[in-house]
Amino acid sequence: MNEPLIALSGTALLWIKAGHVIGVIAWMAGMLYLPRLFVYHVDATPGTTQSETFKIMERRLMKAIINPAMIMTLIFGVILLLAQPELMRQGWLHAKLTLIFGLFALHGMMSGWLKAFAADRNRKSAKFFRIVNEVPTALMILIVILVIVRPF
Repeated sequence: MNEPLIALSGTALLWIKAGHVIGVIAWMAGMLYLPRLFVYHVDATPGTTQSETFKIMERRLMKAIINPAMIMTLIFGVILLLAQPELMRQGWLHAKLTLIFGLFALHGMMSGWLKAFAADRNRKSAKFFRIVNEVPTALMILIVILVIVRPF
């Protein structure tokens, strides 16, 4: 797997990297904000204007920012790997991909919690969502260290 499956010029590769980083920033912004909305939504009485406003905010955040940003991150990340297959032999990338699968799993869980709130069936506490709010931060820190430092 030495030959790139996609040949990109140096400039094109930089644009793809830029797109990947932009997607990551937007995805992480949403992944950090949504659990915070859940923290406040827990205290809103179902059926009230406040609760309905949170539902709208959460749905729009997921559909307009989090989902498109995740897709953008994934597409540009795959293109980068196809253009640089030699990276697949490096341990730091395997660790990064493992952590990214954790982000995908968390994204899926957040989608489920959003649906529970939308149906007024949330059973999680504000404390639970405060803890969940720290998970994307921890994953992000580890991923950035792996990408920049490349410790192995």
